[in-house]
Amino acid sequence: MWSLLKKPLVVLATMVAVATNPVSADEKMLVSTSLNSCQADSGFTASLFNIVLTPGNNSAHVDVVVTSSIQGKVVFDVSGYAYGYRFMRQTVNPCDMGLAGLCPMVAGKIPFQFNLKVSDDALKNVPGIAYSVPDLDATVKVYVNLTSTGESVACVEADVSNGKTVNLIGVKWATAIIAGLGLISSAIVSGLGHTNTAAHVACNALSLFGYFQAQAILGLTGVRLPPIVASWTQDFQWSMGIIRVSFMQSIFKWYQRATGGTPSTIFDSISKVSVEVQKRSLSIAETGLSLFKRGAAMMPSGVQQLAKRGNIQTDTGSYLVFGIQRVAFKARIESTNLFMTGLTFFCIFVVFTVMCIAAFKGICELLVKRKMMASDKFLEFRNGWLTVLKGILFRLTLIGFPQMAILCLWEFTQNDSPAEIVLAVFFFFGMAITLGWGAFKVIRIARRSVAMHRNPAYILFSDPQALNKWGFLYVQFRASAYYFIVPVLVYTLIKAMFVAFAQKTPIAQAVGFIIIEAAALIGASVLRPWMDKSTNSFNIAICAINFINAVFLLIFTDVFGLPGIVIGVVGVILFVLNAAFALILLLMVMASTTFVFFRTNPDARYQFMADDRASFMKSQTQLNTTTELDALAATARGDKGGYKNHLDLEDDESLSSDGMRRRTEFEQSQASFHRDNNPPRSPVNPSMPLFPAEGQRSQSPFSTASAINQQRQQHSASPASGFRSQNSASPWQRGAGYDH
Repeated sequence: MWSLLKKPLVVLATMVAVATNPVSADEKMLVSTSLNSCQADSGFTASLFNIVLTPGNNSAHVDVVVTSSIQGKVVFDVSGYAYGYRFMRQTVNPCDMGLAGLCPMVAGKIPFQFNLKVSDDALKNVPGIAYSVPDLDATVKVYVNLTSTGESVACVEADVSNGKTVNLIGVKWATAIIAGLGLISSAIVSGLGHTNTAAHVACNALSLFGYFQAQAILGLTGVRLPPIVASWTQDFQWSMGIIRVSFMQSIFKWYQRATGGTPSTIFDSISKVSVEVQKRSLSIAETGLSLFKRGAAMMPSGVQQLAKRGNIQTDTGSYLVFGIQRVAFKARIESTNLFMTGLTFFCIFVVFTVMCIAAFKGICELLVKRKMMASDKFLEFRNGWLTVLKGILFRLTLIGFPQMAILCLWEFTQNDSPAEIVLAVFFFFGMAITLGWGAFKVIRIARRSVAMHRNPAYILFSDPQALNKWGFLYVQFRASAYYFIVPVLVYTLIKAMFVAFAQKTPIAQAVGFIIIEAAALIGASVLRPWMDKSTNSFNIAICAINFINAVFLLIFTDVFGLPGIVIGVVGVILFVLNAAFALILLLMVMASTTFVFFRTNPDARYQFMADDRASFMKSQTQLNTTTELDALAATARGDKGGYKNHLDLEDDESLSSDGMRRRTEFEQSQASFHRDNNPPRSPVNPSMPLFPAEGQRSQSPFSTASAINQQRQQHSASPASGFRSQNSASPWQRGAGYDH
């Protein structure tokens, strides 16, 4: 039996060597880890297939478990493909080669593990470029045909890799560190008072992080991806919390068993069975699939059944992974552990951030107490750090929403355990409701500001509590585009649904991505909602690249029936395009982050926003120094409501006409109380309107206080008026029309 089955393996290993010759870091080698069936009722299969060829010593190590049901004389029709291009086709008659074990072929199943020699003539046919191209897309396909009838009784193919890949640990760490430093530097600069610079750096860093997540989501789709694209997207799966830690995987398996689940065991049995990473459409790959022991569900055509949750196992005993399971397999994470892995790292990220904020607060107080730091350093943060912490937690919720939306929705289809379903429900709906409520609050505040002051920026940026708590939803946009967070959330949610629910329908998934990304690109290009020209250009470029990637994704589905080489070339183009674009974005974020710490006044690098938000931003420190005088002024005027040191954003009565009238009268009287002979000015410069397409703005309601101001100047004897006229007003007062 050994002689009967050893000879065909020699032929197959030699043909794999002829196809291409990959390399490792130290020596050239050829690796093939699975032998996959490519036709129904294939008479020759392998549940385990590992071949490693090293041309340096002209040898190949073979470790396989094969099953043959073919009896009789056969011929082999062998084809070699590289990037979809068939560069070799050869018909081999085992009888002409003197291989007695294959002439005729006999049935049997037996495991083999041995080394065999490969001739120099076979290695000479290997193209030189095969040694240097990472993630080589090469395949050897063999049809076994009966000599008597010419009927194809078996078809097998082996995917070939050269050991080089763009899925590198260094790339993952570099991208994660740069994105993290951008967010951290923006927080530090904001604490130092450079709000304009902080807003720009944070906006670019968040956009960069969003682009990384878009790359990761591309890899989570159920579409067949060329090897180089799958490896490239794997570099950014850290942004989705897909990070392997060995001891965590053991904990997750225990948790699933303890809560009524059944963990998958691919990596426990990988030495005994093969795992096929899907490289063609699911409708073709479904051939030969059978019921897996962990559950049941249907393939799209209904011909075979697919595992409802967990991994797909074929009739030969090998596994098939695609989409989200493909990402988990490449990260060496069991597919049933993927949800808990992403959820755990999101929670760790949140807890770590809270601890860092609390530690920074304690360190600042300690340094001030020991007089090692000026008492006014980070004063606003130290006084309102809890409000700042709430805003940071909301921002983390926004950052993690794409990740948790996809994983939670996907968990609904997997049902790994009842406890994990409960966690998925809690986190998905909790985060969605939180962000939805925040968006509703922002719109409500902005509309109130427009109704009272004809300017949405007035209240959005004048109240420190609202700015610190809800500002993460609108500071990156111009004031008139405060509503744009709603389309962003809807875009994220719909995209997550397509990824999670359309794993088995790659064409529908790709078409949905094109529609979503086209809508995002058109909306961003027409509305240009971000804060200034540079940030608009930054984000529109990201939208354009995401749309191009969606078009490439549709090409990968082979819906157009393009030649294989076209799909292979498109995969290389996608990698080159996104690698270059990611490098440019990284350099831009690095440059903006570096300039922050080497400029005396980093705000001078950026133009002030056209919405004049800087004039409305209250400094809590400056407000505290003028609170007593403002209260005294309110008492002298006989205001029944007294003085309020912050905007009452929860008071619905202020939306009524009577409430707006009283508030307007209060502001007019307060403005006249603090002014001398200079006429009052509008908080918005008409030469810089918030709505560029609408022309000039109407006159500010504060200008009606001019006559009252002159009258009060003739009769005012309040000492507070003289005092305030001799001292410069705070930035908030200047923006609100209190300055002189």
